[in-house]
Amino acid sequence: MLKLTKRTEYGLIALMHLADRGGEVLSVRSIGEYYSMPQRLLAQTLQDLSHSGLVQSQRGAGGGYSLAQAPNAITIGAVVQALEGEPGLTSCHELPAIGQGSVCGIESLCPIRSPLDRIRDGIWALLQGTTLQSLADSTLTPRELFTVPSASPTEATKS
Repeated sequence: MLKLTKRTEYGLIALMHLADRGGEVLSVRSIGEYYSMPQRLLAQTLQDLSHSGLVQSQRGAGGGYSLAQAPNAITIGAVVQALEGEPGLTSCHELPAIGQGSVCGIESLCPIRSPLDRIRDGIWALLQGTTLQSLADSTLTPRELFTVPSASPTEATKS
């Protein structure tokens, strides 16, 4: 089933922790120890988030990481994109290697690709529309969380 990787979970937790500290520079060690996370994996995760412009790193004594953007400007989608790439539901959503053609032999006849594309697009829209701030504020109600027009059951059955 569709789920975030442990790396993305750690990235989101670290970002929430940095957001909660309001601009304070925190070390990988302090974040890792606070949440009992493996420091090597957390360090790699924060480096990737830094390369994506979501956190900034500071070297030297007292160095570490802080948010590069306001919590209301960082979307869960941006975090997932930085750490996992764009989500896919099936192998036909994977990008084929250059010159190797399609991953799937029945792509042109497939009855599930279009409906699953709409579901994937709805999930992606939800991730792109959810910010760290909204998670921190717990402002998402179940109704808001599951109101995604492109993934509504009625649209998915119309095809």
